Amino acid sequence: MSWILLSLLSAILLGFYDIAKKSAVDENAVAPVLLLNVVTGAVCCIPLIVASRVASTGEGQLWIRDSIWYVQPLTASGHFLVSLKSLLVGLSWILSFVALRSLPITIASPIRATSPVWTVLIAVIWMGERPEPMQWFGMAIVFVAFVAFTRVGKSEGIHFHRDRGVGLLVAATLLGSCSALYDKYLLQSVRISPATLQAWFAIYLVPVMIPWFVWWKLTERKSRPFSWRWSIPLIALCLLAADFSYFTAISHPEALISVISPLRRASIIVAFLVGILWLGEKNWRSKATWIAVLLAGVALMSWGRSG
Repeated sequence: MSWILLSLLSAILLGFYDIAKKSAVDENAVAPVLLLNVVTGAVCCIPLIVASRVASTGEGQLWIRDSIWYVQPLTASGHFLVSLKSLLVGLSWILSFVALRSLPITIASPIRATSPVWTVLIAVIWMGERPEPMQWFGMAIVFVAFVAFTRVGKSEGIHFHRDRGVGLLVAATLLGSCSALYDKYLLQSVRISPATLQAWFAIYLVPVMIPWFVWWKLTERKSRPFSWRWSIPLIALCLLAADFSYFTAISHPEALISVISPLRRASIIVAFLVGILWLGEKNWRSKATWIAVLLAGVALMSWGRSG
């Protein structure tokens, strides 16, 4: 499968991931939701790590060594680099999950969809990339759509310039953009395989989330009670599938992060439709208009880079 199709598959899965997140954290304690989510992901990856280690000794299921599921041995520096990714993503998740608890998903998803702009700008500042004119035009359109959402948000009592949830989500989006560029470094420069990055990233997320869970249990357990929902493990399952498609796409030598990042924003369509049809969120007509504008800007960014 081509890296573009893999990116689109990842986008669809990310849409369902966003819906599962919203369902899990809505009027619920975020810390235990996040910890259970990452534990589910780690449990799913442990069998691959064990099977790969057994196969590397010449025993067990040797077929895995030639499959896309093989988890390669990592050096100490490799483990350190992957753990840094887990820390970066963990901080982004904490901010975004807290923000999502108070924001409608039809507002939150468009904010997250602006991440290609930040990814490209960071790539320009830190990596010396030079966007083409069409990319700059696309970024301008995305910015206009973002400003328009501030007006839509006001009608729902959300003031973007001083709303805590919006600020947290913007910070989470910036961290996510940094993570996307770091993924390119790990997969293409360090040459860690997608399965290896996926598995150890999931493992190292658990210790990242434990301190916040302990803090919640000691200070907020009574004021912010936790309730179990089946959408909690679904978060991890959707993300594992989405990330594996994404890592496999970005590991292709010809893959461009400035194309993959915009393509993954198609997840907003899934989240938007479910937010209207299932969650009954309001002002969907005006939101639909500006989501279309935002996606047009994202498409121009992608086309300008690949054309």
